[in-house]
Amino acid sequence: MTSYDEASSDADLYTFDYRPIDDPGDDQRFTRYWDVEPLQRGPQPVPGWLVTDRAALETDLGVLKTGKEADVHLLERAVPATGERCVLAAKRYRDDQHRSFRRNAGYTEGRRVRDSRVTRAVNRKSAFGREMAAGQWAHAEWESLVRCLHAGVPVPYPVQIDGTEILMELVAVDGSPAPRLAAVRPDRDLLVDWFDQLRGAMLAMSAAGFVHGDLSPYNVLAAGERLVIIDVPQMVDLIANPNGADFLQRDCTNMCDWFARRGLDVDPQELFGEVIAAAW
Repeated sequence: MTSYDEASSDADLYTFDYRPIDDPGDDQRFTRYWDVEPLQRGPQPVPGWLVTDRAALETDLGVLKTGKEADVHLLERAVPATGERCVLAAKRYRDDQHRSFRRNAGYTEGRRVRDSRVTRAVNRKSAFGREMAAGQWAHAEWESLVRCLHAGVPVPYPVQIDGTEILMELVAVDGSPAPRLAAVRPDRDLLVDWFDQLRGAMLAMSAAGFVHGDLSPYNVLAAGERLVIIDVPQMVDLIANPNGADFLQRDCTNMCDWFARRGLDVDPQELFGEVIAAAW
């Protein structure tokens, strides 16, 4: 027989606090974090800064960056009742323009699409094919971000993917979006440290069997004293892709050229040899 105190304790465990929530306003929506499949959410452990409350509203704060394949928006995720908030980067691939990605065939060698209907539509560049292509590139970037995170490569934390939209960590400095490496002028000590970080990131990618494929000072963020690598949808298998070594050579040249112009004595061939050796 259950005592009154035990029954009261059990009842307390199942007491729900319902609060009315207003409908989203313009440029707002309820978060879909818990609506997507588990593999469409970021890896564990979830960082403490990320708001995951089901009552969170997401507000589009405007465009941070535009590109040929996708636009990046600032997105605030906030819980009105508690004041919890975070600002994310929302990368949205364009359905009708993503196929303009340069050297697309070289990056996709070794990738396979199982659905022949999708393959034919993509090759014909029909409206359905363009939509599927955008989804494929969004999914490719999502997988690359997760893979980089597991390999210890400094990338934005991937929050979730939903269709052609990826939500990820907004890399910031003092509350503002971090600048691209191409836009900064560091002192020599920081330059040396950044090159060591870059080498470490490239070694980690190579050891895990992949290469960025489009690495340049425009695809690296300078977040204070640390570097963060971005824009990874075209990441390729260093060994399986016949262009893998060429892409790596170009990545090394692009990055070493920037550091050399800032006065650091670096050799792209030496970096290439060190990085490609890590793959074996």
